[in-house]
Amino acid sequence: MIILNNIQKKIFSVLFGILFLSFIISCGIYQPSDARKVPPGSKEKIKKNLEEGKGIVLGDLMGRNKSGGAAYEFASSNPMWRASLEILDFLPLANVDYSGGIISTDWYNEGTAADEAIKITIRFLTTEVRPDGLKIIIHKRRCNSKNNCTVKKIKSALERELRVAILKKAIVFEKILTKGKRRKTKRSEIDN
Repeated sequence: MIILNNIQKKIFSVLFGILFLSFIISCGIYQPSDARKVPPGSKEKIKKNLEEGKGIVLGDLMGRNKSGGAAYEFASSNPMWRASLEILDFLPLANVDYSGGIISTDWYNEGTAADEAIKITIRFLTTEVRPDGLKIIIHKRRCNSKNNCTVKKIKSALERELRVAILKKAIVFEKILTKGKRRKTKRSEIDN
């Protein structure tokens, strides 16, 4: 029993040490900073660090805005993501992974040909609204009477039509999003 406790203490000490070192390294405490590159105010520092993907958010920024309501960042703030989901809303979705940047539909049959179905996969290559930010893949499944199915990746006019529709809708969402940000900026300038 005593030996087991000593082993547990050593394992705990090692794990705690690794966790502590990774925290110190990720915070950048060991790196000297250039005063010319660091903004002087704390809010500007927070904003810069979040834009660069550094650090964590604690305190009043964690889930609250100045009016006391929730201030969460959802996938819906990404115009390309929102547009893709809205365009594909008539299809059953099989896989939707925002962090992985992929939307995949289930097999869909329009009812015109009982032995054929399509599956659409959209990969997001960037969060910016631009034509090369999406990769659209369409698969076609054809089954015979014995339920032997073949699946092929196809090039179709549907791919181009989806890309155009998603980009048009994403541009509208982006305009709405930037208009909302401008209003918030103007309100905060008035409040200050």
